[in-house]
Amino acid sequence: MKVLVTDPIADAGLDVLRDAGHDVETGYELEGNDLLEAISDANGLIVRSGTEVTEEVLEAAEELAIVGRAGIGVDNIDIDAATDNGVIVANAPEGNVRAAAEHTVAMTFASARSIPQAHIRLKNGEWAKSDYLGTELDGKTLGVVGLGRVGQEVAKKLDSLGMDIVAYDPYISEERAQRIGAELVEFDPCLERADVLTVHTPLTPETEGLISEPELDQLGDGYLVNCARGGVVDEDALAAKVEDGTLAGAAIDVFA
Repeated sequence: MKVLVTDPIADAGLDVLRDAGHDVETGYELEGNDLLEAISDANGLIVRSGTEVTEEVLEAAEELAIVGRAGIGVDNIDIDAATDNGVIVANAPEGNVRAAAEHTVAMTFASARSIPQAHIRLKNGEWAKSDYLGTELDGKTLGVVGLGRVGQEVAKKLDSLGMDIVAYDPYISEERAQRIGAELVEFDPCLERADVLTVHTPLTPETEGLISEPELDQLGDGYLVNCARGGVVDEDALAAKVEDGTLAGAAIDVFA
């Protein structure tokens, strides 16, 4: 098979395909007509989150049999168009679950303890110890929006560190939530009870702008952490709430 790879993948992964006899081509800068031309005779396509696999791309790929997403989310792939064109879409649901969960925990503590701000002050020669007492998370409530693989791993880790866990996910059973130490609640109570809210949903028409000004008001003086997808949280509203002190802080590593 000819396999086109349009987002950076570790050489070790590509070597597996080459060793199996496949013709692997990389095109990390491909877009527009160049992408359409390159994919025209490809049998397989491997992407991460950078390539938009649209209906136009799928229509141009007459020989395409499968799209592999090296990661969890497939929101950059038009699933309906892939189905219409007989193209299988596969992801790697366990690929970076632990890494994403650990990063979320790190961002939570960095925000609650004001580590970036204190670091900058110290780099500037100031020892502003009393300005950054931070917030102790032990005994506080973590709200989890989206209790999928990453959300569950974050809940388990922060539960073991002394936080109480409430979660909102309409697709998860109460029994499953209880097994990982979380209380399943509706959306509004999850926001209202959370001292720290962490988001772990894909970006879909239903979740786009899910957390905007009214929802941030419900969170009150808590913290928001988004290591999932940009666009789920209204960034302008979030910035305003942090700036005016409504929110105690926020940590994000994704953007719309």
